[in-house]
Amino acid sequence: MHFRCILMHMRTTLIIDQNLLDRARQLTGIRKKTALVHAGLEALIAREAAQRLAALAGTEPALRAVPRRRAGASR
Repeated sequence: MHFRCILMHMRTTLIIDQNLLDRARQLTGIRKKTALVHAGLEALIAREAAQRLAALAGTEPALRAVPRRRAGASR
């Protein structure tokens, strides 16, 4: 089965504080600005998704307990 995929790229002009870029480069080791912005956006999305998931804690009281594997159990 073959799938067609269309990749779209969008150029955007950003004004970013040089100190923020330098600090992010120091912490991550990422040298390219585009890669640094991508990594930052991915980290922001992950953080926000985790916060939304945490906000759902306990909101489904009628949910059955989910079976879990015991620690040390072999597959």
